[in-house]
Amino acid sequence: MDLEVSTALTIPASELGWRFSRSSGPGGQHVNTSDSRVELSWSVLDSRTLSDEQRDRLLLRLRGRLIAGIVTVTSSEERSQLRNREDALKKLAELVRAGLAPDGPRRRPTKPTKGSNRRRLAAKGRRAETKQHRRRPPTD
Repeated sequence: MDLEVSTALTIPASELGWRFSRSSGPGGQHVNTSDSRVELSWSVLDSRTLSDEQRDRLLLRLRGRLIAGIVTVTSSEERSQLRNREDALKKLAELVRAGLAPDGPRRRPTKPTKGSNRRRLAAKGRRAETKQHRRRPPTD
């Protein structure tokens, strides 16, 4: 099943790698015998669906989550392997969508207003005075 990230990008099922293991989540005794935990892997480096610009952007933005150019998502919240597979697909799509999203508007540097500066210094003075009163009186 192909993963549709956006209208412009669909990851083919052949590029997705699945691993299943026993989940530590809900399920009672049944969980000891079923492989309901899902690991979904996708190689950003080897993907043929990405343009060079998209690949560079993802490698930069997901660098903390990548291991050898592969991003891995896990899901074990549900009792059913099928629902965990659907959840893992949704997580990967959101991750890639966020990684490819354009940068937000740049922040315009501003200076603090005179009033805010005055208030900050007044609060600082009050705090210093409070701490001054806590000191021991000097002994003569």
